[in-house]
Parts: sequence; C-alpha cells; structure tokens
Amino acid sequence: MADTSKSKHQAAGNGGEISPVLSDDHASVEKGSTKEDNFEVFRDDGDVAFRTVGWIWATAIFLKIIFATGVLTIPTAMAALGSFPGAVNVLGWQAVNTYSGVLMGDFRNRHAGVHSVADMAQIVGGKILREIIGFLFIITWVIVAASGIVGASTALNALSEHALCTNYFTLIVALVMAGLAGIRKFEHIGWLTWAGFVTIYAAVLIVVIGVTQRDRPAAAPQSGPYELGYTVFGSPDFVAGINAATSIFCSGSGTSAFMPVISEMRNPKDYKKSLFVCMGIVTASYLTFSLVVYYYCGVWVASPSLGSAGGTIKKVAYGVGLLGLLVTASLYTHVAAKYLFVRILRNSKHLQSNTVVHWGTWLGCTLSLSAVAFVIAGGVPIFNYLLSLAGSVGFASITITLPAYCYVYDHKSFRTGTMMQQIKYWFHWFLISLGTFLTVAGTYGVVQAVIDAYANGAVGRAFDCADNSGTVV
Repeated sequence: MADTSKSKHQAAGNGGEISPVLSDDHASVEKGSTKEDNFEVFRDDGDVAFRTVGWIWATAIFLKIIFATGVLTIPTAMAALGSFPGAVNVLGWQAVNTYSGVLMGDFRNRHAGVHSVADMAQIVGGKILREIIGFLFIITWVIVAASGIVGASTALNALSEHALCTNYFTLIVALVMAGLAGIRKFEHIGWLTWAGFVTIYAAVLIVVIGVTQRDRPAAAPQSGPYELGYTVFGSPDFVAGINAATSIFCSGSGTSAFMPVISEMRNPKDYKKSLFVCMGIVTASYLTFSLVVYYYCGVWVASPSLGSAGGTIKKVAYGVGLLGLLVTASLYTHVAAKYLFVRILRNSKHLQSNTVVHWGTWLGCTLSLSAVAFVIAGGVPIFNYLLSLAGSVGFASITITLPAYCYVYDHKSFRTGTMMQQIKYWFHWFLISLGTFLTVAGTYGVVQAVIDAYANGAVGRAFDCADNSGTVV
C-alpha cells in the first residue's frame, strides 16, 4: 500500500497533475471545505459552478446511461444463447458491471483530481496509458452514440414508413444529437435524462406487453406451420456466442461514464447510493423484459427489439421511445465530449470561465464527436454489431480490466497478506484476465460477423438507403 501519511493533494481544479498517492481521509472531509475543493477537478470558486448534481439527479443520469440501446438487443442475444445461458449472462455481467462501478468510485475517492478512467490510468500506468485509455474511452462512447443514431433513425423509418433515404434520417438524428449534446452541464441535461429514461422504458414495456398478445411473432410466417425457435440451451458457434455475450455485457457496461458525473455531484460520497439504485432497476428490467420477449418471439425477435410486436405496436413503441433514443445518443456524445473538454482545458483558466475559448472548445468537442458517430452509424449500420463492437473494443478494457488493475495497484500488500486478502487480490487478477479475453475474443467475433454480414448480403453497402438495422442473430 502507498504511504498515505505523506500524501499531498494538488489542486487539480487549478491545473495540477493527478495525485499518484492515496487519500485515506477524503471520506471524512466536510463538504464545502477547502480540502475537498482542492480534491475535486471542478472547484466551487469558479465562474461556472459544475458541482451541482444531487444523488437523485445522478441516479436519473446513470439510469439513462445504462438503460438505453442495450435493452433493445438482449432478446436477440438470447436467441443465440438460449434462455438459461442468456439469463445467466444478464445476471453475471450486470454483477461484474456493478462491482466495476464500485471499484471506480472507490478509486476515484481515494485519489485527488480523478475525473475519468483516463485519470485512473495515469495514476497506475503513467501518461502513455492515460492517452491509450482516453482514446478508448472516446471511441467507445462514440460507437455507442452511433448505435443510438441507428436506433433513432430506425424509429424515424418506422414512423414515416421509409419516407426518406435512411441516410437522411441518420443525418437528421446526428444533427439533433449534436444540439442536445451541446448542453454543457450534467445538471442541465438531467431533465432530458428523466424524460429519456421514462420514454424508452415505456416503449420497451409496450413491446413486452404487445408480444404476449400475438398468436405468433410479427416476423414469423403469418400462415401455415412455423418453428418458433425458442430454446432453453442454444448451440451457437463461437462467433455468434461471443457476440451475444459481448452485447449483453455492453448493455450494462456504461459505468465508466459515471466517473465524470461524480465530479459534478454536490456530495461525491453519495455515488454508491445512486449506483446501486440504478443497477438494481436495470438488472431486474433487463432480465424480465428480455426473457418475455424471447419466450414469445424466439428466433423471430427483431433487432432493435422494439419492432418485435408487429407494425402498429412498432410505430407506437418507436413514437413513445423516440425521445429516449435521441437522448441516449446525445448523452453518450456528451460524456465523450466532456472528457475531451476537460482533457484540453484542465490546465487552463478557461475550464470554468465563460470565455470564447471555453465555449469554442466545448462546442468543437461535441460537434466533432457527433460527426464521427454519424460516420460510424453509416458504416456499420447493424444495431447489435455496433454494441458488440463497443463492448469488445472499449468497455471490456475500461470497465473490467482497468478498474480491477487499479484495485491491485492500491492493494499490493494483499498478495502476501491474510488468506482473505490474498483471495481478493487474485480475484481481481481473474477480472483482469476476463476483461482481456473479452477484448480479444469479442473483437475477433464482431469483426468476423460484420465481414460475414456484408459477404452474405445481410447488410448492404455502407451509407446506402436500405434500412440495415433488422434482425441479425
């Protein structure tokens, strides 16, 4: 363990480097004190007050970050794995994601100036690892923002009965997303997250009820015999299996985005309260909703799953959930842009000042990342593949591997400590191995699946006018 008795915290809000040492006294710091102010990235004496988010508001933001596009692809993953392995994957990965959220919050509250997973990486691995993790953080959240664009453009396609080329809908969504993402503070985007969560939750609930009222799935042959394809234990090949597992993992792996939110909470010590409420609601909802949809739809489940209950219900669900899909894409872009914004201005007086540089940097970040998300959405327009790509390329590293290694870094003495300490130490090395495996195997699986999809015509050319967001199992 580091020698905490000699720790000196630098004022990160004034541009100091991330403190590489532990703080064992932050938990007892009185809110509003100079000591706590120096511990945080955003200081209370800045022109722009960022630390204004209460724990209930933070819970709403967390819910919208997690309960988003992921819930729309889990039934498709269950169609590949079978109901029992699918349920085990939902519970298992949600447990891992929740624990990773705990690890990140604990590490952040032990080290001064930590604003993101990139800051965590700097403490345990230096500046080079910081840049690698920072790049992964940005590209991962841009990829899931692209999945939000695909989901929202699919909604516009359904509501308009394909009145325009899909590319135009994709562009419209990207422009709206850029505008909403430009809202500067999590406090101000909070009301959007409440509305977004309620609408997407209601849309999914409409579909869950709708599929139970049909004699057969909407995508199945509507006359004559057909095979539902529901199985308790599926038999996917490696590519299908790892893509299904990765997409389920990705559906709840957004805890890395909680880190910037903590930095804008009035009382960061309330973080775990928000985390557990969020993950409890999300886990219960994911499990029940996906099992019901898969039980009634089998292999005929749509991706995104809002199209699983027939044309009329599909329009109703997309109409209700459109705001939620737009907020999802916007929030994901906001998270990536906020990291880049702080990264650029951290050592500058412009971080918390209403200057031209401040606003120019912020809007430049949101617009540029929105443009990248638009390009990705047009290039890989298959909804569940985008989520698998995000899960394997980025989330496995920044949500599992890095937080587990941060625990090992802070608890080196556990390797030769008591039996329980040694168990904890090696358990986190197991998590590191799990994250590494998911990165390598998941990336191979999704790349191969995308190649196969283009080869067999399951998806057309990039940026064509076809609606390529349909079912891919």
